[in-house]
Amino acid sequence: MRPQPTAIGYLRRDVSGISQTWDEIQIRSIAKRLGYDLAKTVAFGPETDHPQSRLLNVIRTMDVDAVIVPSAAHLGGDIPDPLVQACDVITVSPENTYARWAVPFPGMRIDGA
Repeated sequence: MRPQPTAIGYLRRDVSGISQTWDEIQIRSIAKRLGYDLAKTVAFGPETDHPQSRLLNVIRTMDVDAVIVPSAAHLGGDIPDPLVQACDVITVSPENTYARWAVPFPGMRIDGA
């Protein structure tokens, strides 16, 4: 077991544009604030074929707990279900966490009945 959860950052260079350095700073900042060990930041460009599949491969290979993105725009505008099934997805702006595990609250039935 790792001493703290691990995350990777992800961004699209074409979406960040001249703000790429700022986006990377924001990713590092939120990772630290939320208690993640940021292993690396993956940056793809418009020439990258199948970016979501490649990102999923990185997530699975590195066995990370979360991926942090500047915004949903870096994932095509929506948070893809296969990504949330693989790990938590955290957006910097607006700050939101799309958790892969649902945490039941007292009295909640999880058996579907």
